[in-house]
Amino acid sequence: MPDLPPRILAIAGSDSGGGAGIQADLKTITALGGFGMSAVTALTAQNTLGVSAVHVVPAEFVGLQIDAVVSDIGVDAVKTGMLANAGIIHVVADRVRRYRIERLVVDPVIAAKSGARFLEPEAQQSLRQELLPLALVVTPNLSEAATLSGLKVSGLEGMREAARHIWGLGPRWVLVKGGHLSGPPVDLLFDGREFAELARPRIETKNTHGSGCTYASAIATFLGGGASVPQAVRRARDAVQRALQHALPLGRGQGPLDHRRLPEHGP
Repeated sequence: MPDLPPRILAIAGSDSGGGAGIQADLKTITALGGFGMSAVTALTAQNTLGVSAVHVVPAEFVGLQIDAVVSDIGVDAVKTGMLANAGIIHVVADRVRRYRIERLVVDPVIAAKSGARFLEPEAQQSLRQELLPLALVVTPNLSEAATLSGLKVSGLEGMREAARHIWGLGPRWVLVKGGHLSGPPVDLLFDGREFAELARPRIETKNTHGSGCTYASAIATFLGGGASVPQAVRRARDAVQRALQHALPLGRGQGPLDHRRLPEHGP
């Protein structure tokens, strides 16, 4: 038998512009040596300028996509992104329990950078109660950390307080991303006991579309390949940094990362 790549399932929305969502997930998984699979939760009409329309997939059909993949190919790790509503969250949580998926990375996507909502407000409680307790890692940015914790998050101390609160909801690890902080960006990784700070030089670019999706998918890919959570997060952070350094000035708005640059020895 040949060595097989880690099987990574992305459960998220589609970005027609190719920079975020399922498209970014599959590019990331492939670039980092995994075999990417997908369960699409929503279709978006989207480009670098923003989101013009969203068409949500019925929750039952999301479940059928997951069933088809897991029952035949299997999974080594799962990453979730845009889940849209409480019905889809319920179905995803049900399948995570049914198939005993342990390596679950939850990117709690609530809104696009442009402001378009990707999660119905009434579904936020479902995310907290049903999915976060099943997560190995949850990866909120500052805005998402504030929403999930109910706290104001504007600096490192606020990030620590939010991480403690979110960890209390059930995930085993919380990664609060500090890319929107002023000054050098610092991410905080918390396991319920200790914080690890991941600091990197800030890259001055407006082309950051899909960075959160890419980060979470990279973590899932490394976890699926056998890395520990701290190893996976650090390797993913380094990979995203490389892709940001070569971000693509495509379109008239926020361009995407260059996913070809994710591997340590990319083109």
